[in-house]
Amino acid sequence: MRSFENSKKLYQEAVKLIPGGVNSPVRAFQAVGDFPIFVKEGNGSHIIDVDNNEYVDFICSWGPLILGHKPQAVTEALKEAINTGTTFGIPTEIENEMAKFICENVPSVEMVRMVSSGTEATMSALRLARAYTKRDKIVKFEGCYHGHADHLLIKAGSGALTLGVPSTPGVPESIANNTLNARYNDLISVEALFKQFPEQIAAVIVEPIAGNMGLVPPKAGFLTGLRELCTKYRALLIFDEVISGFRASIGGAQKLYGITPDLTCLGKIIGGGLPVGAYGGKKEIMSQVAPAGPVYQAGTLSGNPLAMAAGLALLNQLKDEEIYTKLERLTSLLALGLKQAADEAGVKVSINYLGSLLTVFFTESLVECYEQAQSSNTAQFKVFFQSMLEQGYYLPPSQFECWFVSAAHTEEDINNAVEAAKRAFQKVKEM
Repeated sequence: MRSFENSKKLYQEAVKLIPGGVNSPVRAFQAVGDFPIFVKEGNGSHIIDVDNNEYVDFICSWGPLILGHKPQAVTEALKEAINTGTTFGIPTEIENEMAKFICENVPSVEMVRMVSSGTEATMSALRLARAYTKRDKIVKFEGCYHGHADHLLIKAGSGALTLGVPSTPGVPESIANNTLNARYNDLISVEALFKQFPEQIAAVIVEPIAGNMGLVPPKAGFLTGLRELCTKYRALLIFDEVISGFRASIGGAQKLYGITPDLTCLGKIIGGGLPVGAYGGKKEIMSQVAPAGPVYQAGTLSGNPLAMAAGLALLNQLKDEEIYTKLERLTSLLALGLKQAADEAGVKVSINYLGSLLTVFFTESLVECYEQAQSSNTAQFKVFFQSMLEQGYYLPPSQFECWFVSAAHTEEDINNAVEAAKRAFQKVKEM
């Protein structure tokens, strides 16, 4: 049995200083255990905790570490950048280089503004969409997370076509009333909203590859249908590619599926492991952002030189298409191995995987939307998670999050993880 005494002591200290003892809720292990693991080091595909337990890491900082922990190109770029300073609040040349890389590789982006988080990116993109269209309402999808701005923390009421109600205290009803909820992968629910509010919807915001209810890929025709509806009703289509940007492909999900949104939100990978976000799109729309236009948005650390250096170093590595080929092969090997292990143990699971992302849903039904994801057996997931952790595999501590595979993972990592999963599924069966 592994010892977690040092993690436990740090957590007991943290809860006295930090709400819930963590700086982001999913880290708290509330769905899977008593206290979180505190990590001290990462190398390649592995992490080591403060009790010197080693794990194969399948969250990769929730996506940014597509090359694994401490890739040489990124660490060298950071060392060079830090010798010149950590921040200036003044333009630097590397901001131009990052903007140029994004504009050249993301099909929808002609101009881009850097920010410091994905929440800032989505919040700013929606403000811009409302100003550009002179409309107030937005459409989002149940199960898609776009950050913690007030107008995005909304859930559906009695059905997907009802006006939203706040899903957290502190969100005014007046804000909730301008957020409409639709069902992911259900174009009929979106069209119904447009028919109900034909001249009031400013934008539809969507994760083109949903990753915040677990991985849920778009059904054939879903993204195309959204593009057509937005064009028909003169609303903007916003792709939240904070997860899928540069992970689904070098140009994100939009390049993979051949759909061009009006605005795109980015984060995670473009910072190379440092805090970052960005939003961009058509020049006509982005020219409305201050100081070029009247839509105000600012940030002291936006375009931070350390984040730009780390991100650009990582992005340049991704020009090698063989990286994506390797990621797809490893993820497919993992997904198929996990499914076979579950079947052999007699445990019902549904596994979604795409590119370097996957989720094991503890349900026998196909998962194509939030409602179906919610049918998962979270008690079974908890047993599975705990067994995998004990065996040295760090998974997302929530049924409703993605596993992330990195280029640092090896076939040995994957094969050993499948063997561990066989034992974990057996424990689930014995519940």
